[in-house]
Amino acid sequence: MQLAGQTELVEVSVVIPCLNEQETLGNCIEQARRALQKHNVAGEIVVADNNSTDLSRAIAEGHRARVVLVREPGYGSALMGGIAAARGRFIIMGDADESYDFLEIPKIIEKLREGFDLVQGCRLPAGGGSIRPGAMPFLHRWVGNPLFSFLGRKWFHAPINDVYCGLRGFAKAMYERLDQRCSGMEFATEMIIKASLRGEKITEVPITLHPDRRTAHAPHLKTFRDGWRTFRYFLMCSPRRLFVVPGAASISFGLLGYAVAMPGLRLGHSTFDAHTLLVSSLAILCGYQCILFAIFAKTFAVTEGFLPPDQRLERFFKLVNLERGLVVAALAILAGGILILAAVRQWWLSGFGNLDYARTMRVVVPGATLVALGFQSVFSSFFVSILGMRRK
Repeated sequence: MQLAGQTELVEVSVVIPCLNEQETLGNCIEQARRALQKHNVAGEIVVADNNSTDLSRAIAEGHRARVVLVREPGYGSALMGGIAAARGRFIIMGDADESYDFLEIPKIIEKLREGFDLVQGCRLPAGGGSIRPGAMPFLHRWVGNPLFSFLGRKWFHAPINDVYCGLRGFAKAMYERLDQRCSGMEFATEMIIKASLRGEKITEVPITLHPDRRTAHAPHLKTFRDGWRTFRYFLMCSPRRLFVVPGAASISFGLLGYAVAMPGLRLGHSTFDAHTLLVSSLAILCGYQCILFAIFAKTFAVTEGFLPPDQRLERFFKLVNLERGLVVAALAILAGGILILAAVRQWWLSGFGNLDYARTMRVVVPGATLVALGFQSVFSSFFVSILGMRRK
């Protein structure tokens, strides 16, 4: 069966991102064409060209693929441009370096027809896949991919074993629900994370990874740069781990410091005094700021559609609103102000002379800390309310 024409119903669009892939692009297109025709799939092949300077576009057109020019640079940009132009109900995306065998896409299509929203290819043996000798660098095979796949399962409950696999299929309707933003290599992991958080139906199928057949240029993927960008994106999608965990640890450390410094405890030859109070206050202020950043980030991400709605955040805002936040902040400022005034009174009673340093600092430091926390809470309450205003 021939590929679907302009007026025919297209079930599957094979989208191939391309940047100077003249050596391998033609074979990839022909593999995809053979797979669709052999299994009688009404489909099309879309090459999303990302400003190639070689013969890639001419080769794609010569192999009767539809070429979509995407000016904005980046792997994700190319895919977003190609997917937007695709007419199929299902999208199959795969790289143009011949590392993926497009003859394997029928088993992805089969899973999509069963009702899955995202069907991820898996190259790793953990998911039944296989890697040909020399097909994957050592660090990718044994460190990066297993680590990020583990984090994907642990942090976001993604039911996959190969987070980086670039051969996958998905329903275009799901893709449109995800509202993807990443223009670089994070595009692939963004899809998995968002689909997992939104409860889309996800499965994976085993595939074989072949060696990259390009010789004119090195792979576009850079191990350390793209590994860091992936980890950065993971943290951005998890404000709890990025902000709440270190913030809570810092506050706990500060409170422990207060517990030993306020009564002036001695442990052996060590005395916990005013300096401990100062460091403890610093820890509390930094930790509280981290917690506030978590609230800011989560509110913004949910409001802008970067992350799906979170019931925990909704429960939080039912308990804590602008007015309650201002009341608590005012009480903190009042309590801190009273402590500071108490220290001023001691100074006044001494004729504005020298004070008992250790005794006075036990009043001044907590007072200053409470006032600072109160002022942070006042303006943070207003800022969160602004972030929570949904745009029409």
